[in-house]
Amino acid sequence: MTSTGEEQGKAGAGRDGPLWWERRRSAVLDLGLGAVSAVECGVEGVGFAHEAGIPVFAGVLFGLLVGSVLVLRQRWPIVVVLVGIAVSPAAMGFLLGVVGLYTLAASEVPRRITATLTSMSLAATFVVMYLRTRADPEVTLTLVITLSVFVAVALTVPPVLFGLYTAARRRLMESLQERADSLERELSLLADRAEERAEWARTEERTRIAREMHDVVAHRVSLMVVHAAALQAIAAKDPAKAAKNAALVGDMGRQALMELREMLGVLRAEAPKPAAVTAPVALVGSFDDGPTLAELEVLVGQSRTAGMIVELDVRGEYSAYVAEVEQTAYRVVQEALTNCHKHAAGARVVVRLAHREGEVAMQVENGPCDGKAAEPGLPSGGNGLIGMRERVLGLGGVFVSGPTDEGGFKVSAVLPSERKWG
Repeated sequence: MTSTGEEQGKAGAGRDGPLWWERRRSAVLDLGLGAVSAVECGVEGVGFAHEAGIPVFAGVLFGLLVGSVLVLRQRWPIVVVLVGIAVSPAAMGFLLGVVGLYTLAASEVPRRITATLTSMSLAATFVVMYLRTRADPEVTLTLVITLSVFVAVALTVPPVLFGLYTAARRRLMESLQERADSLERELSLLADRAEERAEWARTEERTRIAREMHDVVAHRVSLMVVHAAALQAIAAKDPAKAAKNAALVGDMGRQALMELREMLGVLRAEAPKPAAVTAPVALVGSFDDGPTLAELEVLVGQSRTAGMIVELDVRGEYSAYVAEVEQTAYRVVQEALTNCHKHAAGARVVVRLAHREGEVAMQVENGPCDGKAAEPGLPSGGNGLIGMRERVLGLGGVFVSGPTDEGGFKVSAVLPSERKWG
């Protein structure tokens, strides 16, 4: 089925017309044109009957049938044009020819077919006009040719050009509509992706908060439990040392509370409104607020105070790294020492830190338990190693952990000292 620019590209509901028409309005228009064309051809059929020497009734009936073909212009525009060309010698079908050529040019018929039929119609009109005017002896040949050319061009070229314009305009409108639909889909996709990124950011921040809470609480509380166990064991034998351990437990508890308050204060101060979350937002304080490698000696000293045998081996020249590297390296060592308190009571621990060109490496290795020290009974959530791995890999580093051949456990990590991520 072919279509014209009159019926395409217009806003409206779905198809509601009968037969091949898209809309009832198109059907009414074509039926009206067909009726007018039938009447015109019927009137012209009277003259055709006299010239052909046939009954007037037959000529009128023939004209009515020919003119009514215009009703099929949207369904079969080629047929309409061919009928118009065929009846041109009978000097009938003016409206049929003009509207048929317009519909043909405005339809999706291949342009080579349109050009061929247009040329045939032009030639047929010229020949018919030439033969009819040449019969008058008072008209010169030049005038006959000029008049024939003018009539042929006037009845053929304008409707074809107007039809081509309508088709081009329809295609332009369809193209613009497709682009608008595509843009709408892209905007919808961007909105969905923005929501996904916001959800991803919230998930990442929740994970980061969980890691920070775990690192702060687990280490402090682990040391407190170790000191409390030692306090219970020596309370009766060495009151002075018991008092010292009790003071340490109090200091560590206060430090843990202070760090928790700081973290919760940052959450309350920087948490965005839910409606405003459209991009990743830092819900936890910046890395600049966290611990650094300069505090590593203090961290190791706290474990020594709790009774752990810890050796610190630092190699290379230390220079301040970006805050993310400083805090991540500190947290890896902190969590590894916490695991030593939990699972390797009485074992000897070696903390190694190497400052290299372009990277910083750390390793915490504990030997086998001596069997003399009592297990502190600290609970394990199983998230320590996972959190360390996430921190290190998030900065583009390398993380390895596992048991050693001597029966101990080793945690190793290498971090780039420059920003090689994100």
